[in-house]
Amino acid sequence: MLKKTNLQNGLRVLTFPQESSESLTVLVLVGTGSKNETKEQNGISHFLEHMFFKGTAKRPTPIAVAEVLDRVGGTYNAFTSEDYTGYYAKVDARHFELSLDWVADIFLASLLPAEEIEKEKGVVMEELHMRNDSPMSRAQILWRQLLYGDSPAGWNIVGTKESVTGLTRQDLVAYVNSQYVGSNTVVCLAGKIPADAEQRVAEKFKSVPAADFRHKAPVAEKQTEPGLLVEDRKTDQVHLRLGVRAYSLSDPRRYAQEILATVLGGMMSSRMFTEVREKRGLAYYVSTDSETDPDTGFVVTAAGVKKENVEDAVKVMLEEYRKTATERIPAEEFQKAKDNLRGKLALSLESSDAKASFYGLQELLEKETYALEQVYDRISAVTQDDVLRLAQDIFKPAKLNCALVGPAPNRERLTKLLKAL
Repeated sequence: MLKKTNLQNGLRVLTFPQESSESLTVLVLVGTGSKNETKEQNGISHFLEHMFFKGTAKRPTPIAVAEVLDRVGGTYNAFTSEDYTGYYAKVDARHFELSLDWVADIFLASLLPAEEIEKEKGVVMEELHMRNDSPMSRAQILWRQLLYGDSPAGWNIVGTKESVTGLTRQDLVAYVNSQYVGSNTVVCLAGKIPADAEQRVAEKFKSVPAADFRHKAPVAEKQTEPGLLVEDRKTDQVHLRLGVRAYSLSDPRRYAQEILATVLGGMMSSRMFTEVREKRGLAYYVSTDSETDPDTGFVVTAAGVKKENVEDAVKVMLEEYRKTATERIPAEEFQKAKDNLRGKLALSLESSDAKASFYGLQELLEKETYALEQVYDRISAVTQDDVLRLAQDIFKPAKLNCALVGPAPNRERLTKLLKAL
């Protein structure tokens, strides 16, 4: 059973014990990401995540940090998004104390050595190049840029060459002091954890300061006509993202949005896969996803197609959007999507690290947690009419956007197609 403990410094501790598990995960989440950054320091959240592996007072070198969990076969990493940053260790359940000490050590005692900062700038630049060199990844970056423009929600999580190379140790320390505070932090433990896990976490993390943090600026959703962003490249494929602005994490319609995206392109028997790939052979990959963040949300279909097939693919995608906005999804197909979501969720939560993320992110982003059965109930409660009304609301030209990377198609004809949704 999930248990929540509030520490005096504002930090929240979640524990989800599983006696049948042979592993455990210690995850620390901080509610800060690229949406909390300034233009000059874009990428600092992600860069700091890298630097937490570069040495602590107890383990003063990157090798010393890495070897601790390598010696016991543990897995460990960190991640940064628009809204949060996380650090975790997953180990054989016998090594609870080691994993907790390791996570607390990098989180609280990282040295941020100046020489490592300068070296890591080169590493992050290579990561930026890797993402930009991949047309598929680049299309994802352009999608958010198209939706949110020159604002934190539209910036690259990794940052830019100028912003990353300009970061200093003083910048990193100030960012930690501003954002890595108790009220902005959740520690989540899942798996075969000891009975006194909360007390041991409280002792390790008692030095996290009790202070407020710099909150992110509101996201401006401004659009009156379809948006189109094309990055012309000499590639064999055009990688496109076609979708609409939709609902955020706090909107109860998010579950209807998930079902809609599943019907459209969340399965190999989904509408987009069937129409774009199976019937017409226009793409190797095609899928539709629902994204719900604390203050933003969208439904987007992704595909890779030949330049000559871009308009045909877009026509098919738009037609499938239209159908869901004009016709109720048949009962059998609707139930299949619900069952698919439930099954995927159940399978995804088999491991201790998945459970830690599932509950930890709920607490961090929504300030409350839902048991798996409660999520199932919310999915089950969605009706066909709920999804129809949702589709009618979001599938409009004024919410439609298309980002493409590859040989530029005819923009005039493509814009005309988008306006006709």
